[in-house]
Amino acid sequence: MSDSKWVKGLQSRLLELPEGLLVAALYAAACWSAWHVSLDQFFLPAGIRVAALLVCRREMWPYLLLGEYVYLGCLRVPMIAKHGLDWVLISSSYQFPFAALVVHLHRRAISSHRDTWLITVAAAISVSIGVGNLALVHMLSDAPPAGGFMTVASRVVLGHYMAILTTAPLALLWMKRRGIDWAAWRGATTTYAGLSLLACGAVSVVLPETSDSAKVILQLLMAIPVVVLTCIHGWWGAAVGLPLMSILVRINTPVTGLPESFDLESFKVQLLTALAGTTLLVLGSRITHYYRQYLFQAKAQRQAIANTRASHCTGERELRNRVADLRRIGDGLDAALSETIDWLRVRGQHDVATSVLNVATVHSRKFREQANMVYPTTMEHVGLYLALQVGGIGDAWEETDRLVQPYLLGDPCRLSLDLQLTTYRAMIEAVSLLLEHEPGQLKIRGKCGSYQSSKGILVTVGTLDTRHRLSRSTATMAVGRLSGRTQAYGGTVECHRNRIRMFFKE
Repeated sequence: MSDSKWVKGLQSRLLELPEGLLVAALYAAACWSAWHVSLDQFFLPAGIRVAALLVCRREMWPYLLLGEYVYLGCLRVPMIAKHGLDWVLISSSYQFPFAALVVHLHRRAISSHRDTWLITVAAAISVSIGVGNLALVHMLSDAPPAGGFMTVASRVVLGHYMAILTTAPLALLWMKRRGIDWAAWRGATTTYAGLSLLACGAVSVVLPETSDSAKVILQLLMAIPVVVLTCIHGWWGAAVGLPLMSILVRINTPVTGLPESFDLESFKVQLLTALAGTTLLVLGSRITHYYRQYLFQAKAQRQAIANTRASHCTGERELRNRVADLRRIGDGLDAALSETIDWLRVRGQHDVATSVLNVATVHSRKFREQANMVYPTTMEHVGLYLALQVGGIGDAWEETDRLVQPYLLGDPCRLSLDLQLTTYRAMIEAVSLLLEHEPGQLKIRGKCGSYQSSKGILVTVGTLDTRHRLSRSTATMAVGRLSGRTQAYGGTVECHRNRIRMFFKE
């Protein structure tokens, strides 16, 4: 069994060999090409190393290591005469394994939705490798770089850090491209911010070399569009804007073409860019985090509303089925009583038949009124307003002698039956609450219509006396009892002075 697994593992490794060799070749070529346009203060191969570790699966890491050694071999073998074989071997051997270890230790953070881990990865790798390489040069080489150790170390660390912040976000964008809402990037503000960033960079490039102060000002102004993109799109905006800004700053950096070329003004701008970029990535990560929480809560709220609606609809269907059963029972009782009355009349019992008929008529009417209060079947034919007046609930309200003629506007039949039923239940609950806890005459007002491309209905139930105020306990009970029904249809319930105000929309 173990031999079979070993054979299958070997076969899979052999199948991956062509792909791995291609990855190694592409990685080596990318690092070699990036080295030719890099400076100590902006060392792109360090960023390509981290980006490759993020994009490639772990099975490809040994091939990336092979490509790293090929790249460093081509670069550093000619340096043996200057720095010695020990420096070449030691400084070349640990860089990729250490970077891979740092990325591996952040694997859980990488799989999460927070992207602040990129800052710690960039800081750990840039400080360790940058300072480590410089320390090895001073210890093992007879020709260390000119300048103080701390001065050169600051350039090297910043160069590695800026390179990682330039390429790693682009790699993450590629990895998470399916989760990006590209439609949100088509807005006018996003377009203007992107064009402003490119315009500032382009103008700073074409300015003559004598205009150093103007170049610096334009390079610093590029941070404003990046801030705008971060505020709009969160971490994604920073991941797009920061690399563009870094690349434009690098293009503006004058070089002598000689080794260890350095420009102090560009270094200052890059230092500010590093600080601003770190802040924006952290800020963007927090914005994206809270935006995802908002989306999760909004989705949960929509799901809760949908579940509430479905529950209401299921309950109404069950009540409708019960009322249909009750009506069939009532029709059967009416038919049986009619046969009994006819039988009594045939036997000459006219007085008894008349008495039974009167009692049956009264109870049949009461039975149907109560059934109609359980579920207003008339609403399916005449709508909400008429169902309130001709159904059993209208007679029940009239018997209290406390409700005046309702004031109803609009056509409720344009609304869905489920919305009308929910409004019907809420109005009954509101009237019952006021009848029980508040004195005086009551009046119902209703208005159907359209608002902002959505249909809805506004209902108020209150006292006729405008000087009267609902008690705090009544207002609390009204909000508690009616909020579930209004929220199920995107509405609200409020208590103002002498009335309960409810709004429902489709």
